[in-house]
Amino acid sequence: MKGRRPFRVGLTGGIGSGKSRVADILAAQGAAVIDTDAIAHALTAPGGAAIGPLRAAFGNAMITADGALDRARMRQLVFTDPKAKTQLETLLHPMIGQSVELEAGRAGGAYQVFVVPLLVESGRWRDRVDRICVVDCDEATQIARVQQRSGLDVGLIRRIIAAQATREARLAAADDVILNDGGTTPEALAERTLRLHAEWLDRRDAG
Repeated sequence: MKGRRPFRVGLTGGIGSGKSRVADILAAQGAAVIDTDAIAHALTAPGGAAIGPLRAAFGNAMITADGALDRARMRQLVFTDPKAKTQLETLLHPMIGQSVELEAGRAGGAYQVFVVPLLVESGRWRDRVDRICVVDCDEATQIARVQQRSGLDVGLIRRIIAAQATREARLAAADDVILNDGGTTPEALAERTLRLHAEWLDRRDAG
């Protein structure tokens, strides 16, 4: 079995869809979860590898007093300035990609789950994973969840949603879908997730 690539799932969904909750359920079942958002947070935390380049590119105003990226200020900038968005992505994405590969290379687990919010938008993941799984919900539920979680302005949440792939585009790219709409209970979400977990184990063993 040496040299065989682990079975890989790309997990995605719009903001507020519940990707992290699904990833937690899968991790509890023994999957190795590699979260690109968590990697990005580590890179932009105080002392993170991206802080120096970010300071050089965007100035001290984008760095908080404790030495982290000012995520709220940066979010406002990139949603009003396309050039800044491109500059940020050009800086961060290669660093995130390198960290993802390092984590994947040392991860064990029943299989690997890559949590990638912009998986569909990037266009780079189809050949890197065996299955693409979309956590799906309607826009009204997304807005309500993000407001409750982060307190962001509704207008900003709508701009974030508009900047992501459409619900239809994500569903078109999906091999598997986990519905997590406003009517989904935690128990139902767990049941739907565990059903797919069992299917992926079968596919892994058959592959």
